[in-house]
Amino acid sequence: MKILITGSNGFIGKNLISQLNNLRFSDIIEIDSNSTMQDLEQALLNAEFIFHLAGVNRPQNVEEYWKGNFEYTKFICDYLIDNKKSIPIVFSSSIQAELDNPYGKSKKAAEEVLLQYSKHANAKVFIYRLPNVFGKWSRPNYNSAIATFCYNIARNLPIRIDDPEKVLNLVYIDDVIDEFIQTMKNFENLESGYHKVKIEYKVKISQIVEKLYTFRKSRESLLIPDLKDSFDKKLFATFISYLPEDNLNYELEMKQDNRGWLSEFIKSENFGQIFVSRTKPGITRGNHWHHTKVEKFLVIYGEALIKLRKINSDEVIEYKVSGDKLQVIDIPPGYTHSITNIGQSDLITIFWASEIFNPEKPDTYYLEV
Repeated sequence: MKILITGSNGFIGKNLISQLNNLRFSDIIEIDSNSTMQDLEQALLNAEFIFHLAGVNRPQNVEEYWKGNFEYTKFICDYLIDNKKSIPIVFSSSIQAELDNPYGKSKKAAEEVLLQYSKHANAKVFIYRLPNVFGKWSRPNYNSAIATFCYNIARNLPIRIDDPEKVLNLVYIDDVIDEFIQTMKNFENLESGYHKVKIEYKVKISQIVEKLYTFRKSRESLLIPDLKDSFDKKLFATFISYLPEDNLNYELEMKQDNRGWLSEFIKSENFGQIFVSRTKPGITRGNHWHHTKVEKFLVIYGEALIKLRKINSDEVIEYKVSGDKLQVIDIPPGYTHSITNIGQSDLITIFWASEIFNPEKPDTYYLEV
């Protein structure tokens, strides 16, 4: 199938093309702002399905709304009709089409042209009045408020909020792309007209901004935010995509002594914390136990002997582990435990604990295995 995408270099266009490529759709015709009208005409003659994503939403003057949204769409429809082409079209409109402003009026007029084309050419047309779309590759200070918030907060720049209590209607870019592609795959079984992205969120601006500042702080606190909610997970992914490329890294504190070093990696109020250690040959770590805290040990390099003993028993349990065969050792509460480097090289171990270490209530008691 030859797929024509207008606005191919825009926010939605880039994401759509990348996913179409992932799905092995290779015959894609791209039309962007650098394409000529002759390029568009040739593309329309060859196309078997059209994603009409091109449009103007922040022009230098008001007249460009009409030209970039209505007249461009009318040219496409007229050209297809004149050449007796009946091509299904997915159109990215906007909820602004319901409002009485220049942008909304131009989008509404484009919708009406497409509906007339659908009747005249007996072609399927699928109009999506998209709310605010957020996700990777959106231009800050252009496509969406979330893009601007993410960009500025990631760079410690100020943000402007006129109405913190305003509720935004939001759709995530991957959900939009999934919807568009499913429509393309199943267009013969779908009705022409207005369609909606199935997954939509309604969130206050103040809540969004608060989450974004928490995401930024997590690089210092190591506290991974709760991403159980699908919106939070998508917003977190969006924020991370706006980090400056020269600031994707951050250092971890390495607590060093004669045994080697230990470093906290990730913390979470929900799943505890992960840390990593490097231990020199012959050195033992641990010899303590916990009332409630559960731990998991995973040696990823070197050889180790892990010992456990129930605190009211004399029986010692031993596990020999190495990075050559990954084994997770569960450390139950009420068992004193230790890990000793029995190899010739340094030992690298990943530890997980079911709760974040609290120095005021460490739940850690020294006792030799």
